[in-house]
Amino acid sequence: MSLFDLSGKVAIITGSSRGIGRAIAEQLAIQGAKVVVSSRKIEACQEVVDAINAKHGAGTALAVAANISSKDALQHLVDETNRVYGKVDVLVCNAASNPYYGPMSGVSDEQFRKVLDNNVISNHWLIQMVAPQMIERREGSIIIVSSIGGLRGSPTIGVYNVSKAADFQLARNLAVEFGPHNVRVNCIAPGLIKTDFARALWEDPVRYKQSTENAPLRRIGEPVEIAGAACYLASAASTFMTGQALVVDGGVTI
Repeated sequence: MSLFDLSGKVAIITGSSRGIGRAIAEQLAIQGAKVVVSSRKIEACQEVVDAINAKHGAGTALAVAANISSKDALQHLVDETNRVYGKVDVLVCNAASNPYYGPMSGVSDEQFRKVLDNNVISNHWLIQMVAPQMIERREGSIIIVSSIGGLRGSPTIGVYNVSKAADFQLARNLAVEFGPHNVRVNCIAPGLIKTDFARALWEDPVRYKQSTENAPLRRIGEPVEIAGAACYLASAASTFMTGQALVVDGGVTI
């Protein structure tokens, strides 16, 4: 059996109607997992689900709309997954928001709270909703999609970076709490990836040049290049890894 085989596993991926989340859902399905595609709009989720089911067979993927700012919506996401598939083996907390660009002196309290609520507290909520069954089975992998922004300062996305640094610590602390039960918690820290979420960065020629001219690979990443890291962390290939941040950034941070 391949170390990356996910046959019989069930994975929830938030923010998976496009970009990195969609790529992760597609690649986990290729490895044999049942995947639950979730974002705010059910139509966008269903489009991804239809494409996955067309490739891998009916029932491979399920669409459940959920706004990560709503605790009730996240509970519904978990409940529906349990109802249809009977369990959750893998959780990928990928959805995030960044409503503010600029120095931290200019962010409103409402904007700052929204970033922290959506990028940190919603992850905490969702993890606490799935952890009990993982602990009971003594098996599970929780993956938080953070960012290399959490490792660095920035004059434009400092607020976002604060939230992503908090995600690293969330993973570390929960890894300590869940480790005795054989449940693992890790982060992926992508660099600049060609997604709609990061469009403001990679469409700006000046920012794009700044991001790539000193990068060892001299380019930005594609969503599927983050999905490979998720397959690793979800599978038996990474069973001795927990509490870590897997940096996938084309070498930018070195």
